[in-house]
Amino acid sequence: MSVPPTIFGQIIDEETRCVHYHTIKDVIAIKFYCCHTYYPCYKCHEEACEHPIRRWPKKKFQEAAILCGHCQSQFSINTYLKAPFTCPNCNHAWNEGCALHYHIYFEA
Repeated sequence: MSVPPTIFGQIIDEETRCVHYHTIKDVIAIKFYCCHTYYPCYKCHEEACEHPIRRWPKKKFQEAAILCGHCQSQFSINTYLKAPFTCPNCNHAWNEGCALHYHIYFEA
């Protein structure tokens, strides 16, 4: 079993919830393309980094960049975007509201 990546930001629990997003469904961490570092949300990234967010290019959507904080499984962006807001490994519900921020994380 591989070791889960380190998650940066203002984490409040072991399932990657942060001070900005902390409902039962807020268990996703995203590896940011600009720094290849996992954060629970764009606000955590903005607070910790002095560089702007760079979106994942479509041609790299097959790379693992999503972590389910509930089961610690990592997924490609393609898998994440195609999942019905549920982890394909543990079936934990993911926050549907994250889709409102896709334009921050991923090229359209």
